[in-house]
Amino acid sequence: MEEGVNYLITTDDWFMGPNGKQYKAVWGPVEILQDNEILGIKTNARSSNWYAKVGYFNDHIIVAGCQIHYAARCNQEPKLENDNNWEFHQGQKIDFEIKNKVYITQNKNF
Repeated sequence: MEEGVNYLITTDDWFMGPNGKQYKAVWGPVEILQDNEILGIKTNARSSNWYAKVGYFNDHIIVAGCQIHYAARCNQEPKLENDNNWEFHQGQKIDFEIKNKVYITQNKNF
């Protein structure tokens, strides 16, 4: 990943955003940090030793490197439209809409 460039990063699991909502992805500029830079300690071999800080000084999410599923470079903010999905239940296909679960970081001046 190129630092300072906007990426859409999907995670292996849900995470809680600063607004208390659950998300599965985050978008914003990325900075790669080592464990001792973000945690203040050097972790052992069984822990993630690098992290992606996604966002800005006042609004960012820290994602452990081992939790990043996909990273797509995209300079434009992703559209937050509902998406169509489906599942099978008791042999019947059920169509439904789901909300887009991307946390969009903002460059806040406060």
